[in-house]
Amino acid sequence: MSVLVTGASGRVGQHVLAELTRSGVAVRAASHGAPPPGCDSVPFSFTDSATWDGATRGATAMFVIRPPQIGNVKRDMLPALAAARRNGVRRMVLLSLQGAEHNRAVPHYALEQWLRASGLEWTFVRAGFFMQNLSTTHAAEIRDLGRIIVPAGRGRTSFVDARDVASVAVSALTGGDLVDRAVTPTGPEALTYHQVADILSAELGRPVRYANPGPVAFWRHRRSCGTPRTEAAVMLALYSACRFNLAGTTTGDVAAVLGRPPITFAEFAHHERNAWQSCESKL
Repeated sequence: MSVLVTGASGRVGQHVLAELTRSGVAVRAASHGAPPPGCDSVPFSFTDSATWDGATRGATAMFVIRPPQIGNVKRDMLPALAAARRNGVRRMVLLSLQGAEHNRAVPHYALEQWLRASGLEWTFVRAGFFMQNLSTTHAAEIRDLGRIIVPAGRGRTSFVDARDVASVAVSALTGGDLVDRAVTPTGPEALTYHQVADILSAELGRPVRYANPGPVAFWRHRRSCGTPRTEAAVMLALYSACRFNLAGTTTGDVAAVLGRPPITFAEFAHHERNAWQSCESKL
């Protein structure tokens, strides 16, 4: 088999690429811009039809990640997926999100609907909230302000480590047990952001507080950070689900697929602690 990995330099895609490579699977990174170092890469963009054939011909499976700047997936992603199908891709593993099947406001809903009707083998990896969101998207505010600024209220969130999600995706790409199935990898516990702040405070040895802004304040904050409107709107929709306690369900899917417990938030915080430390504290 040969696997095309989109989003290969992202928080999940990089681990999918690495695991497939270690397993000896023929793999290529679909690259928009600089490719990940030391791997076979091909130019690819969901919105550039000139790249579709060269990237997808010869691939039999595809790991599909929606770029955060794409909101209209019917216009900006489905034509590329249809081209991949014409070129011989037979299995697609979609990085979706927890509860996407019930939430028409998120772009993943339309992607799932298309794949179900596509005639392809599919797997939906409906990940809970990535722990890595806090060490990437929200890292600066935690590091510089000592605050977590998300509008999740007092709702609980079933965080999951991106490394666990990647391992589940690799299993779906290379085996038959998850074909035409949806799995929801989560961590072992659902946490409030107050609890998250407490864990980060203990790991870093300094106070981290949960700011708990309202939706309007969060929107203004993200736009002031330079977040594009489409991406900010998706973030607001996702955190609103958390606010209303719609993202707190945990599952045993990581253990069922991988045969080991999922990574805990405390383990993640220890692994990623440098993301929240100032330059001076790293010396």
